[in-house]
Amino acid sequence: MDRRKFIKTAGVVAGGAAAATTLAAPAIAQSMPKLKWRITSSFPKSLDTLYGGTEVFANYVTEATDGNFQVQAFPAGEIVPGLQVADKVTDGTVEMGQTALYYFWGKDPAFALATAVPFGLNNRQMNSWWYHGGAKEKLNKFFEKYNFTAFAAGNTGCQMGGWFRKPINSLADLQGLKFRIGGMGGKIIAKIGVVPTLIAGGDIYPSLEKGTIDAAEWVGPYDDEKLGFYKVAPYYYYPGWWEAGPMLHVIVNNEKLASLPKSYQAIIETAAAYANVDMMAKYDALNLPALRRLVAGGAKLSPFSQDIMDASFKASVETYKELSAQSPAFKDIFASMADFRRDSYLWDQVAEGTYNNFMMAEQRANAL
Repeated sequence: MDRRKFIKTAGVVAGGAAAATTLAAPAIAQSMPKLKWRITSSFPKSLDTLYGGTEVFANYVTEATDGNFQVQAFPAGEIVPGLQVADKVTDGTVEMGQTALYYFWGKDPAFALATAVPFGLNNRQMNSWWYHGGAKEKLNKFFEKYNFTAFAAGNTGCQMGGWFRKPINSLADLQGLKFRIGGMGGKIIAKIGVVPTLIAGGDIYPSLEKGTIDAAEWVGPYDDEKLGFYKVAPYYYYPGWWEAGPMLHVIVNNEKLASLPKSYQAIIETAAAYANVDMMAKYDALNLPALRRLVAGGAKLSPFSQDIMDASFKASVETYKELSAQSPAFKDIFASMADFRRDSYLWDQVAEGTYNNFMMAEQRANAL
């Protein structure tokens, strides 16, 4: 072999490799830029499962990028009031938020469909509708005018019907009752004789204790236990038909989202999906032990009567007709949800519904 030719060739190869290395470093830097973003939640730290979903999401993004894309989580009120999350993401004050989008249904009732509407979808149905039933596309098209994109990022599962100072045996017992309840549920129960009242979480206990209100709903056993409602309003009813499967979201300012590399955009969506699964799993693990403690502490557990459920459902049907006449966006998205709901409950009656009914009967017979 010609030694000079070999050295010359090797030099070219080595030079090419060095050049490739030189080119690779900036390319990697461009695909994994160092960023520091903030995500603000609508929930306080004391609600460790709801607010905890924000931390799960933020930590996932940070770790998945080896710390190049750092996301810092903030609870409600620390940098943004809890009920201003959507507004502050819209105007770019913060890059991201974690919230229940039905808080903003006063802007347009279509917002509520992203989280929950009375007699809507349960947790599994919401996931199915969101990911594979067209909800993600329809709702994010609607959110374009608010300058953000939403990613499913949590769920509480079906909530409880609330705490009452006195027994509620029939629809007649609800007449004139002052009930702390928010959003669309309040609009619907007003049709059946209840007086809906919206007060902050920290004011619920003293209001119940003094009799300023007669009842209050919050979330479910794990979160409700922290607030001690059972001490002043021991009658605990279910189900919370106004929130069968409320979905939470991470929302991202559209300009900020578009500025990210595709890999970071994908990580945001993946992190939100993980937080979505994790929150529901956590509630399923924590609610039953909490319910047992509540009952042991004096909570009196009962289902709503059939006449209450029937009247509430009828009122919801009337309300959706009214809202569809007011909001074209609500009409379109609700029609999609209603079609999906009808077919989902048809399917649920087959294999899984039959299996669950059998296994619940075995549980009641102490056979498990």
